Parts: sequence; C-alpha cells; structure tokens
Amino acid sequence: MSFASRITRLPRPFEPDLGEEARAAAPWASDDLALLLAGAGGSSPYLNGLIRKETGWLEGALADPEAAVETLLAGLEETGEGIESALRQGKRRVALLTALADLAGVWPLEMVTGTLTRFADLSVRLALQAAIAREIRRGKLPGATEDDIASAGGMVVLAMGKMGAFELNYSSDIDLICLFDQDRFERDDFHEARSAFVRATRKMSATLSDLTGEGYVFRTDLRLRPDPAVTPVCIAMEAAERYYESLGRAWERAAYIKARPCAGDIAAGERFLDTLRPFVWRRHLDYAAIQDAHDMRLRYRDKKGHGPITLPGHDMKLGRGGIREIEFFTQTRQIIAGGRDPELRVRGTVDGLRVLTDTGWVPGEVTGKLADHYRAHREIEHRVQMVNDAQTHLLPANDGGFERLAALTGRERAELEGDIRARLEEVHELTEGFFAPDSRDSAPCEVPEALETSPLVARWTSYPALRSGRATEIFKRLKPEILSRLARAAKPEEALTAFDGFLAGLPAGVQLFSLFEANPQLIDLLVDIVATSPDLARHLSRNSAVFDAVIGGDFFSPWPGPAALTAELTEILSREEDYERRLDMARRWAREWHFRAGVHLLRGLTETEEAGQHYADLAEAALAAVFPVVQEEFARKHGAPPGRGAVVVGMGSLGARRLHALSDLDLIVIYDPAGVEASEGRRPLPARQYYARLTQALITAMTAPMAEGKLYEVDMRLRPSGNQGPVATSLSSFTAYHRKEAWVWEHLALTRARVVAGPAELAGEVEALRAEILSAPPPRDKVLGELAGMRERIAAAKGQGDPWDPKIGRGRMQDIELLAQAGALLSGQAPRRTARGLTAAAREGWLEKAGADHLAATYRLCWSLQIGARLITEGALDPETVGAGGCTFLTRLTGTKSAAEMRTKLAEMTTRAAEIIDAALREAKP
Repeated sequence: MSFASRITRLPRPFEPDLGEEARAAAPWASDDLALLLAGAGGSSPYLNGLIRKETGWLEGALADPEAAVETLLAGLEETGEGIESALRQGKRRVALLTALADLAGVWPLEMVTGTLTRFADLSVRLALQAAIAREIRRGKLPGATEDDIASAGGMVVLAMGKMGAFELNYSSDIDLICLFDQDRFERDDFHEARSAFVRATRKMSATLSDLTGEGYVFRTDLRLRPDPAVTPVCIAMEAAERYYESLGRAWERAAYIKARPCAGDIAAGERFLDTLRPFVWRRHLDYAAIQDAHDMRLRYRDKKGHGPITLPGHDMKLGRGGIREIEFFTQTRQIIAGGRDPELRVRGTVDGLRVLTDTGWVPGEVTGKLADHYRAHREIEHRVQMVNDAQTHLLPANDGGFERLAALTGRERAELEGDIRARLEEVHELTEGFFAPDSRDSAPCEVPEALETSPLVARWTSYPALRSGRATEIFKRLKPEILSRLARAAKPEEALTAFDGFLAGLPAGVQLFSLFEANPQLIDLLVDIVATSPDLARHLSRNSAVFDAVIGGDFFSPWPGPAALTAELTEILSREEDYERRLDMARRWAREWHFRAGVHLLRGLTETEEAGQHYADLAEAALAAVFPVVQEEFARKHGAPPGRGAVVVGMGSLGARRLHALSDLDLIVIYDPAGVEASEGRRPLPARQYYARLTQALITAMTAPMAEGKLYEVDMRLRPSGNQGPVATSLSSFTAYHRKEAWVWEHLALTRARVVAGPAELAGEVEALRAEILSAPPPRDKVLGELAGMRERIAAAKGQGDPWDPKIGRGRMQDIELLAQAGALLSGQAPRRTARGLTAAAREGWLEKAGADHLAATYRLCWSLQIGARLITEGALDPETVGAGGCTFLTRLTGTKSAAEMRTKLAEMTTRAAEIIDAALREAKP
C-alpha cells in the first residue's frame, strides 16, 4: 500500500513561504502528499532542508516506505570505504521518511521508534567493524584476523536506554556501553588488546557523532559504563561484573532492564547480561526499589521544577507527569517482581505495562491510560525535536513556539495545550501515590504505653536488621502500626516477645520492611503468626522471603493440586541450566508453597485433612520435577538411564497423601534395565550400579543443605531387605522378593505405596504389580498375629509415649495405622487411606463397625493435633511453651475449648481406641 493512501492526519505550514518552498522542491507530489510536504517543511526548518536535499530519493521511497527502509539498510551493509559519508546520507533519509510517516499517521509510534533503532543498530555495527578492521590490519589486536571483524574480536556494544528497548526518539542520542571478553586473550596480551579496543571505541564514536559537512549520524554517549570518570571507554567484562556486584547502584539496575547487545560479539554480550541477571533481577520481591526510584524522581524534580504544571518550557521527559514518570512506574514494578516472574523482563515501556497487567501487578485500566499517555507524550516529544533536529524535550517557551508546535501536529493550539496539560496531570496522579506511599493520609495508631516502654522494644535498635540508617527510617514508620496490632493479640506480652524473636533473627531489614510498608496486610499476617507460634516466627526471620509469595495475587486462591504444582516447578527449573541453581530454586519454591499451606491452615482456610493432602502434593511435585533434573545431570557423565528407567515410589504417609510441615519422605526406587547391561556415556556404568548411584544422587538433591536450605529428609528403609538391601531395586527383584520373601510388615507397608515420579509406562506396571501382590494376602491369623507382635515390640522400644504425643502410644496414630493397613491387606483391595482400611476391616467382619468408626474419629483427632503441633513447634508438644496463641490454634483444630479439655479428650479417645484394637486382635485369633 502506498504512503499517500495511508495518510490519516496532516500538519499545517506555520511559515507558508517555507511550506511553498518545500512543495516546489517536490513537483512530483500532489494532493495530500503535497500538503504533507508543505506542512512539514513549513513548520520545521530541519525537515525543509531534508526535503530539498533528498527529494529525488523521497519520490521513490514514498511508493513503498517499508521496502525503501529495507533497501536502504541493505545498501549500507554493502558499503566498503566511505562508511562515514554513507551513514550520514542514510541518516538524512531515515530521518525524513520516519518524520513524514509519523506526522501523517502512516506509521504508529512503535514503527517510528523501531525504524530509528534499527538504523542505529546498523550504524553502530558498521562503525565498529570499520574501527576494529583498522586495528586488526595494523596488527594491534593480538591474535585477531580478518575473520574476527564480524565479531569485533571479542568486543561487544550494549545498547542502553531507549535504543536498547527499540524506543529511540526522533533526535535521540544513543547510550552505549562497550565491553570486551578478556578470556579471549592471554594475560600478557591483555593491555595491548584493551588499548586496541579503546581506540576502536573512540573511532566508532567519532564516526557516528562527528559533525561534518554532511551532518552527523548519532550523538553518542558512553557515560553509562561503570565509573566513567576513571574507567576507559571500553572495559573488560570481568571488571564490569565486579563493579556491579560490589558497587552497582539502583539507577544502574534500572538501566539494565533495557540493555541488549547491538554490535560486535553478540553471544559474549548475552553471556555478560546473563551474569548480571542476579544484580538486575533480585530473586525476592524488591519493594526497596520504590524508594530508590522515588529518590531519583525527586532529584530530577529539583532540577526541573516541581510546582504546578505550567506548559511553557515544561520538560516532557523529566518534568512532572512526563515520560520518565511512566518509565519509572513501569521499570520499578518490573524490578520489584521480575526476579520471581521472568515474564516481566521485557525491555519496552508499553510492553512492560502490558505484562504488568497480564501478571496481575497493575490494573488494566491504569496501564491502558499510561500506555496511551506514553504514546501521546512521545509524539509531542518527536515534534518538538523535529523543528530543528535538537535533542530537547522542552515544550516551547513562547506563543510563537506553541503555534509552530500546534501547526506541526495539525491541531489548534488551545486544543493541543488542553490535551497536553490533562495528560500530564493524569500521569502525575496515577504514578504519584505509588512512588510516595508515605504521603498518603493515615490515622495515627494508638500504642499502649506498656508495649511502647517495654525493655524488648528498647533493644530493637541494636538488632542487625536495624543497623542501617535506611532500615531504621522505614521501621520507624512501621513501628506504631506493628505495636498497635500486637496490642490486639490475645496476650500482647506473649505476642511482643514472639515478635522480638522474629526481629532479632532477621539478618537485614530494608527489603522486608519495604515489603511491609508497601503491603500493610502483611503486618496482620506476621502478627497472626508470631502470636500463634514463636517457633514459626523464628523460622520466618531466617526465611522472610516467603512473604513474597503472599503478594503474588493468588496466595489465598484454591489449592492447585499436584499436577499443576509439578508443571509450575518444572517450568521454573527449565529456566536455569546450572544444576545447583536449579536445586536452590526448587528449595525456594517448596518453602514458599509450604508457607502457603501453613498459613491456610493457620487462618482456617483449610481443614486438617486438606492440609495433609496439600503437604503431600508439594512433596510429590518436588520429586516429580526434581527427579528428571537429577537424571539429566547424572546422564551428562554416565549416559541415559539403561533400559526403561526408574520410578520413585512414595511409601508411608507420602503414599497415603497425608504429610505435615515437618514430615520426612519414605521412598523406594524401582528400575527396569530391560536386559540392558550398562549405560552408554563418557563414563558408562553397569545398570545396577547406575541406578544405585542415581538414587544416591536423588537423595542428595533432596536432602543436601544448600543456600536455600534442604527440600526434605528422605528415609529409604522400607525398600526390600531394608538397610541391608540395595538402595535401588530392579523390577524383577522387587517382584520376586514380594512374592516369595517379604515379611508381613513389608506387605503392610506396600498397602500405602504409590508411584510419585518416573516414566508413566513403568509406573503403571509397578502399580499393577502392587495390586497383584496384595490381591492374595496371607492368612488372617498370620497377619494379625504379626501385627500383635509388632505392637509389642513398638511398646517395648518406645514405651507409651508422651501424653501429648498424638503419634506414638497405644490407641494413637501409629497404632491405628497398623490396624488399618492390616484391614487394607486382608481385603485384597489394598486401599491406601487409613479410614478406608478401617472400613475394609469392618466389612471383613473382624472389626466391629462401631469400633471402626471410633478408631477413625480418634485418628482424625490425633491427626489434627499432629499437623497443628508440627506447624507451630519442632519439638515435643507442650501447651505451656506454645503460648496462648498456639493453644487457641490447636483447640480450634481439635474442636475443644481449652488445653485441659483437649488433653482429656485425647486421653479418653485413645484409651478406648487401644481397647478396641486389643479386642479386635484377640477375637480374630483362631
């Protein structure tokens, strides 16, 4: 489609004589095209000159402007000598065509800025290659040949700012950082190589920015590099990495959101940006970035003025309500959450706004308005710059200037001024509250004097979390709210003591306090936790990043289930290649989901049965996602698994889908070599040894303490022959063992077995084998006789247990589980859940239905106490030490009114349960 047929708006000539001059220079133009040239040339002296100089080229270019751009860029690629002149001619033509397409509404903003950026990319690349070629031909770049010109001998140019985001404005300078890969050179050649790269950088910059009789290409700014006052214009990547790791500042983090390699060794540039990812994208929610951005905005305002918006001379970029405020709003929110959500790591401002809405961080109405204002602001910025090709962002300071700007936009002055003012004011209104939350009105909190003057409060300033001035400043604002909410706890002094334990354990405070300040609802959650469980509060102080998960938007949504959890963790792990980082990511993910499951139980959003399934879902998802990662890493050295692979079987509580916050995992690994004797890899292993070592690698992956802690403790003692047997069992050996050698207790354990990870086909065979083995149970008297003996041995080894222990002791969880497993085994159906095993025993007639109902009710009581106790304390349950909040939590879970009633109910129900089990075993004897 031709240019003329797409015109949707036209400028007016502010100076009619100049307009006629531009029109006369293009006698081939007619109708709207002629009016466009007259309006552009009559309002912009710069465009007037370009029209007269490039009229011959322009006639053909307007027939198909997109094709003209492609032809122009391709032609520059073929330029040999005389690159300086060719680039300047190219710049004139690109500047003219994009200006006309912009003014006429033929191209949207993204096409205009994208075309300018593509030309900038090519210009930088060609200028760099010419400069590097000169160094190589002079023998100044050690070891480099003509073949290294395309990759600049290991040097890369990073496009920063608007160029990096494909958002160059009409008369933009370009911000570049020049680096070289020091690893390509021997130590003795380093200084010579650096000198060559410095010379090449200066030559490249001069090629682009020197003003000659033919103009310039781009003004080039190299000052965004680390410490520009003392570093050369091109520095080693390693030196840059060290700088950002130790001295990098908030504005530099924001700058790297848009950074991308644009010339030279692109692969080396990508690797460098990857090393900076932890610097730019913090792995935890980074609400401290809000204050950093706010401080930067205030510094800009100090320079540009911060009173009411007055249009004459207003800075459309840095002034109130301007482009920078939209960019800061977008980039700051990206920085806050981009470490957790890679979707937010986009370079463009409008793209950034879009993904912020897609991921639930900013309402669509807000981003829609800001994106619209951003485009409108940029168009005004472009027209201000088109007048004289000036790198300015200031609105005209006089009436004549505004009349010229209105003419260039094709609008009436009053309408234009009203629109600009309204947009500036709305941008300011939409962004100000986000950047200055402390300026919002808030009612003062009433703090009881007893808490305010407590010796605990007095010593807070000595804690590590409050040693920095910034942390102290933020906490000072939070402290009244925290104390006020602690005062509303059931026992304020207990809650204060627990909060003191939390605060004392925090290694640092700025990030967390910023998170609380931006999300006050988290203070309520923290107070709930510390008032319920001092142990959990101390754990949170060491793992406070789990609060990030609450802000994600779906923290209180329904539980997703094991398949969705597995898919999520698998996707997260796929983002990394480093094995240890993957394992750390799995630990961080599991910890956040454990926190979510615990909070849901703590706040009564789930019942104890649901919570047990949730913890089991997490363990299953962790195994299902991590096991392939372990196999992949193991295969790098020893080759792919021989045969059909291996499955991980969850035993015990994992198999029955009932875990608590501190559960370990009972696992066995079953593999099928399918006749394959050994793996094929750099270091092949016999099949048996391969799977044994693979299993050990899985255990290590789950249990090793790393930077993010450990995933789970693992217990492999339920495998055939226990600790005496191989750590991984072949399918044939497993089959033979359970058919011929297994003890009754091993068949009892098998009733709860469930495949949780591994190939589906092999998993199906293992499950079919389990059903087959358990379909022909041993005689009843043998099973129940063995069960009676097991009870006696447990009682001899562990006694009757603590009165508050819901698991160990007569009539308690373990006792009931064993009877239920016997019911499951003897039924030939092998249900995994305890309640269904008891039902099966009643159906078989050796346990009365009333007795089965009482055992099921007792088990529910014990389980409620168990899952609750394990959430709030790691040690033995003692109502005296868990405090009032902990007792209230446990009595709610157990349906009792006090600790005394809870103990009485537990004792009465378990005593009766033990009698029922005794009677069942006694009466079942032949």
